[in-house]
Amino acid sequence: MTPQNLYKIRLVEGSLSPDPMQAKAVESLQRLHADLSAVPPVTVLSRFKKRPHARGLYLYGPVGRGKTMLMDMFFASVPEGVPKRRVHFHEFMIAVHNYLHQKRMAGKSGAGADSALLSFARAIPVDARVLCFDEFHVTDVADAMILGRLFTALFNNGVTVVATSNWPPEKLYEGGLQRDRFLPFIDLVKERMEVVNLAGPEDYRLRALRDAGVYFSPLGFAATTQAEALVARLADNAPFSEETITVKGRTFTVMAARNVARASFASLCERPLGAEDYIAIAGSYPTLFLEGIPKLTYDRRNEAKRLMTLIDVLYERHTRLIVTADAPPEGLYRGDDHAFEFQRTVSRLIEMQGAEYLNAA
Repeated sequence: MTPQNLYKIRLVEGSLSPDPMQAKAVESLQRLHADLSAVPPVTVLSRFKKRPHARGLYLYGPVGRGKTMLMDMFFASVPEGVPKRRVHFHEFMIAVHNYLHQKRMAGKSGAGADSALLSFARAIPVDARVLCFDEFHVTDVADAMILGRLFTALFNNGVTVVATSNWPPEKLYEGGLQRDRFLPFIDLVKERMEVVNLAGPEDYRLRALRDAGVYFSPLGFAATTQAEALVARLADNAPFSEETITVKGRTFTVMAARNVARASFASLCERPLGAEDYIAIAGSYPTLFLEGIPKLTYDRRNEAKRLMTLIDVLYERHTRLIVTADAPPEGLYRGDDHAFEFQRTVSRLIEMQGAEYLNAA
């Protein structure tokens, strides 16, 4: 299946809506698909020669426009027999630095970092002639200083790169230390990759939030199923993994995928956490899926107070909140201690479901 075929199937199924900007990007992916089919495979004898590569694609635009979805669709359509790899850009650069460190420790770097980078780049094409990078972004000076040499070596070794980013190439590493040394990499990207702006007017993630709603009650199979389907879509169906948050030496964990955090009411409100901990969550994840808020009475006033604090923090920081709860906001707390203060929480939970709040978030 080619990218265009897969795109047309999703339009017919109704899982995608017609979008001229996406259609234009698919044309570029279709071109790349055809180019890949025409490039000869890597052989043992060709590993140490400069090899042709298909011109890659740099796909950028605001969040929610379908960049990752289109890249994943292309990844699924890469011609059979072409080795490929899809990786978060940050994870890839960690692997690069680990490789350089191992070479330094082993005393096998030859002329230094350049020799190690060339060695790393020569090894890539055997396992991945196509590298797909999600969330391409440069903030680290160590990354910035080696990207030009690394990518030149990758391209010369026949690797085709497809990347998604929220920033156009000329905005990468903007304001960073020694940025003048980074500028040749921007020129390299424009030369070796087709730059496509996916800046359609529709934020499809936001539309999903508005259409599906973000507050699901009462607790049960229906609420869980609907919430999990929405969260999976927001996370581009990426698997959730445990991430540790540290605040003043204390640690706690949340599950996370693609800037979406997932945590139970018990893990955030039945433990002795406070505003600083919740601020750390809001500062790290634009969206939080809070599961299983129960009905709270007088005997659970401490948990109610933590929930109030959590909602205040998320509200002030414009965090998108998805909730499964055993009652609507106005029915969550039945007690005397915090009845008056909890009304603010009720009001904010209702407001956080509205289009105005979701647009701002």
